[in-house]
Amino acid sequence: MYDLIYHCYLPWLYLAIFYHFRYIWQVAPLLKKLKPVFDNSFSLVDKVEQNLRDFFAEANLQPGDAIPKESELARSLGVSRTALREALSRLRTLGLIESKRNRGIVLTQPDILGSFERVLNPMLLDSTTLQDIFELRLVLEMGIADLLFIRKTSENILRLEELVIKEENTQDRFLKNRFDAEFHSMLYEISGNKTILRFQQMLYPIFNLVHSGYITSKAEVRNAVTHRDLLNELKGDRPAGFREKMSIHLKVYFDKVDE
Repeated sequence: MYDLIYHCYLPWLYLAIFYHFRYIWQVAPLLKKLKPVFDNSFSLVDKVEQNLRDFFAEANLQPGDAIPKESELARSLGVSRTALREALSRLRTLGLIESKRNRGIVLTQPDILGSFERVLNPMLLDSTTLQDIFELRLVLEMGIADLLFIRKTSENILRLEELVIKEENTQDRFLKNRFDAEFHSMLYEISGNKTILRFQQMLYPIFNLVHSGYITSKAEVRNAVTHRDLLNELKGDRPAGFREKMSIHLKVYFDKVDE
């Protein structure tokens, strides 16, 4: 029984000792470098937050590392624990820190799109901001051409083919709009870049604003490029040709961009 307890808990004991001495040797001395907050150009909490960010970088803390206790941080910064906790709450909201049982507050791997995702609700954004975000989407679709040609497979080309056939065989406007959005979504998927794909998924509601007329163009495009044309280019081996076709395909929306 004692042998079982010994072997189960010994690794955790070693780990706890490791983090304890790492804190003593590496982090604790750096607390002296935390500067008290005197700058009046920002709010107190703003300055505390920035000082904490600078401290984490200077201490070379990595995701999983524990930060000093609240009392030590507040004392080094010369602020109340209330102001410190509000600053920590901001960092927690941004996904920079989290609380761990028996370890206190530790740094985390930040979610670079998490905060943006929380506020990207089309109903909460004005028309100018929505237009700007949509133009960002246009630039992304122009820029992923090389990735598409590197990572395309016969399987996802077949999926695009099936989607284009569905679009060509329907006169239903609702279905055409849905197939349009799905076609472009599939291009992001083929790119194989998880961050780009996630960003596209965040922008997906804005597709609906295009088809509803909320985001419009200045003029119709002559000799418009269809999804069939784009697919035929993607079946080839010329990213530049695909990029040129995509430029024409999206020109109806690029015309909206103010010069």
